Amino acid sequence: MGKTVRKASGLSADLAEFVQNLARSLFDPYRPEQHYMRGPGPKWRAKHDRAPLGYRAIPALVPVRIKR
Repeated sequence: MGKTVRKASGLSADLAEFVQNLARSLFDPYRPEQHYMRGPGPKWRAKHDRAPLGYRAIPALVPVRIKR
């Protein structure tokens, strides 16, 4: 971007700058909210999803009976 050269001074220059900035912000085609990541993708789901329902959990501790 180049430098902005002000020819007029005072209130008229401030008003012109305000209108120019307003028009630039209203008609700016870039919308960053459209580019944000919306959530985890399929690779993340494949890695972090729970086991399919066909698998049964195996208990880590099994009671052992000791015969005396």
